[in-house]
Amino acid sequence: MPLTFLVLILAVVAWFWLRSQPASQRKPAIIKLAVFSGILMVVVMALTGRLHFLFALLGFLFPLLRRFLPALLGGGISGGFGGGADGADARTGNQSHVASDILDMTLDHDSGNMTGEILKGPMAGRALADLGEGEFIELLQYCRQHDDDSARLLETYLDRRFGDSWRADDPHASDDSAGGESAGGESGESYRGGALSESEARDILGVEPDATRKDIIQAHRRMMQKMHPDRGGSNYFAARINEAKELLLGE
Repeated sequence: MPLTFLVLILAVVAWFWLRSQPASQRKPAIIKLAVFSGILMVVVMALTGRLHFLFALLGFLFPLLRRFLPALLGGGISGGFGGGADGADARTGNQSHVASDILDMTLDHDSGNMTGEILKGPMAGRALADLGEGEFIELLQYCRQHDDDSARLLETYLDRRFGDSWRADDPHASDDSAGGESAGGESGESYRGGALSESEARDILGVEPDATRKDIIQAHRRMMQKMHPDRGGSNYFAARINEAKELLLGE
């Protein structure tokens, strides 16, 4: 009984620890914790001759895992690049990063899931998945004051997550419309992003340093299929993707 009680305490501590992790690191943290905990539990149970308690505990925890694990893995928000649900996938060889001065976005190529984290400002360290709509408007105002690229990133995210509804709370929406821009704050020629480094270009396309020309072209094609303006993406992302390909190919 004391052993079972200890395991339950550790499970609660692990839950709060996972919730404190940045969204982009949550899934790998879950996997590592699960593997470590499973190995440790089996070893302890085997040494103490209490493996039957392990099966009983698994039977107790299984319904809880079915209920709460999707929220941990998915970040609790629908929408994202390519229209999928928000995920908390960390970068692998099949993911891309698009970063600005204030925001860092990660796109999973296979699922279309996206996660975002705030890098600086009053909300630094928080995941976009954890913000409410009112907080998004505050963050958007901050981005507009300090970094245009970050504002475009966030506007695209808001369009994906909330559709048009967030614009009703945007104090600049009427000004943007009067100025001939789209509600997302972009005109056809509004992209003015800074020059990319090779590392940033690889992150955007999700390719490794030893990627071949064919790998780069295929990665560019996959990204454009998800992020081209005609497919629900934005001019900002399309320009960044094209710039990354041109830099890596030396065009």
